[in-house]
Amino acid sequence: MSVSKRLFKIFGPIILAAILLLAVLLSPFSFGLNRVSKSTEKTAAVSLSANVLKGRLIKRRALSDNYVPFFGSSEWSRFDPMHPSVLAAKYHRNYRPFLLGARGTQSLTQYFVMQSVKKQLTNKKAVFVISPQWFVPQGTRKDAFGYYYSPLQTTDWLQTEQNTAMDRYAAKRLLQMPSGSSDKVLAGALARVAAGFKPTSVQRAYINYKARVLGSEDEFFSRFGISGKNLNIVQQQTNLLPATYNFNKLDQLAGKIGKQQTTSNSLEISNKFWKTKLKRNYKRLANSQTTLDYTKSPEFADFQLVLNQFAKNNTNVMFIIPPINQRWADYTGLSMKMIAQFDKKIRYQLQSQGFNNICDLSQDGGQDYFMTDTIHLGWRGWLAVDKQVDPFLTKQQKTPTYKISSKFYSKQWQQLDPADLSSYAAK
Repeated sequence: MSVSKRLFKIFGPIILAAILLLAVLLSPFSFGLNRVSKSTEKTAAVSLSANVLKGRLIKRRALSDNYVPFFGSSEWSRFDPMHPSVLAAKYHRNYRPFLLGARGTQSLTQYFVMQSVKKQLTNKKAVFVISPQWFVPQGTRKDAFGYYYSPLQTTDWLQTEQNTAMDRYAAKRLLQMPSGSSDKVLAGALARVAAGFKPTSVQRAYINYKARVLGSEDEFFSRFGISGKNLNIVQQQTNLLPATYNFNKLDQLAGKIGKQQTTSNSLEISNKFWKTKLKRNYKRLANSQTTLDYTKSPEFADFQLVLNQFAKNNTNVMFIIPPINQRWADYTGLSMKMIAQFDKKIRYQLQSQGFNNICDLSQDGGQDYFMTDTIHLGWRGWLAVDKQVDPFLTKQQKTPTYKISSKFYSKQWQQLDPADLSSYAAK
């Protein structure tokens, strides 16, 4: 056998496979790859997988069914019997939370996640958790944004951008992120959008080509790497709940479970979190948060992107403002006056634009077994959320009227002292 024939025997199948894969990725046909099973939707909804968050296909299919997007960050990973996903599963509700977020996801990430599911958000409902800890002076961390960033989201957005204040601000912010400007052609298109111009015809052709390839890749690979671990946890937690929903009985059960799981410390923090995260550093953390400030941050403008997109899609949203563990705040010196000022500012941004469905728990951090750790809801806290979220999702709601203002993208708003809100609102 000649050398060339031997080489073809070895590498021929690889080359042919690569050609076939490329043909599939570039083809306008789906070849059945865009089908998603109900089992995959169910697993993905609680997986908290970065692959799912960055992708498009699975989210679109699930949100077209009976799944409701629950936007947030690390709080979703705190599974206990009162977690929204557990309660919805146990009591066979007509919706299922599709958890969108994990540690490090903030407003800018969530805005670009929304770009791939705009149709599925239109005239629908959603839940969005606003974490005060996002609103630090430096804003979202670039490495965290990069971890969850997908150019597929950018191409989806660039194909529909309309040179609005929202589009221009989003382009500027994306250019400030190393991951967002890593593709030079896309970065060039972003620079034009940020300056108020349309992408060039060459850039537009590249965007469309990139969108097709990335969309096909998502259809081909999106099912891989989705762990069923969290689904198993959710199913296990449902076994701890009574057969019939009764708020008072569930609240008593939540308190009982919380008491059992916080025996190692006086802060009512879960034993697991205390042992793995806090115990060895506890003494040095005394009075360590006296200078923290969540009232001035670029995050306020990034959050406006989210509000702007919800308004554009006429999405009716329940916003959850979680508390800080009061015992932890007392120990670390975190200013509850500052938290109240943050709450005042974020509520103004919401309500002045017509977002009036707010589950504000910011003052409830001192309630027993309300928090599972220092900043995350648990047990009775989740139940307090459910008391407002469940009727919001299961009962007919008044259609919201939104009045979006571009002033919330300004540096003035980002740095505004909440004490000056009255004079600011009067302008």
